[in-house]
Amino acid sequence: MSVREQTPLQQQYYRVIFGTETPAGKWFDIILILVILASVAIIMLDSIPEVHRQYGVQFLQVEWLFTFLFTVEYLTRLWCVPNRRGYVLSIYGIVDLLALLPTYLSLLLPQAAPLLVIRLLRILRIFRVLRLLSLLDEANVLARALQRSARKIFIFFSLVIILATIFGCLIYVVEGPDHGFSNIPESVYWAIVTITTVGYGDLVPATPVGRAISAIGMLIGYAVIAVPTGIVTAEITASQMAARHREIMNSRNCSTCAAVEKDPTAHYCRNCGSPLPRPGHEPESAG
Repeated sequence: MSVREQTPLQQQYYRVIFGTETPAGKWFDIILILVILASVAIIMLDSIPEVHRQYGVQFLQVEWLFTFLFTVEYLTRLWCVPNRRGYVLSIYGIVDLLALLPTYLSLLLPQAAPLLVIRLLRILRIFRVLRLLSLLDEANVLARALQRSARKIFIFFSLVIILATIFGCLIYVVEGPDHGFSNIPESVYWAIVTITTVGYGDLVPATPVGRAISAIGMLIGYAVIAVPTGIVTAEITASQMAARHREIMNSRNCSTCAAVEKDPTAHYCRNCGSPLPRPGHEPESAG
């Protein structure tokens, strides 16, 4: 069977390492996130040549210390988890393993060392801590808004791609290879950079007509950028209004003290203790 029976010691470790319901589990995740951040900071500092020349040896020693700690943590997770296969194949399990491999690979392939920044993905565990802080509801609202607006955003980006292709073809015809627009894909790349108002400057139209096309693309770009934000904002607003409507529909007034009760499962008034009407029913008159 994939799920095995745990000893009391394994259950205790499992509650701390995989759970956030206890203070120990919460602090374990917080300390783990701080260690991950410190590890990534060391990797980023070590990529600076001047800092590497001065502290390279110390950074390497600290990096192996972090790798040892993460290895012990990963093996402990494998030891105490009831479903080892489920953990290993889960997103968290794969990320935990990827956080270890680059250090060991660097022994054979030194160029693999920068891959250690993969450890930053382990910060995803912060959402487990945020759940304790009751912040996950806000994340769920945003996720639902993105999900509901996915089709609209997909259609919008499809139109943007079509628009960029048209602008790319126009600039290719007007400017041509003589001004750096050697093919249509490069011209489409220029159009995307222009419409998004990034403006790298590696491709610049030289003719008056080409510059006019660029100006139109930039003006369109300012209007284009706001559209996805507006779509998601509208969905969030609609979701909040629907939640507020449900709250109003579920709220009841006590017939004795007129206090408002928003909990649909409550049977008695929190203020005076009188029986409450059922949700969706008007309170009976006292007379």
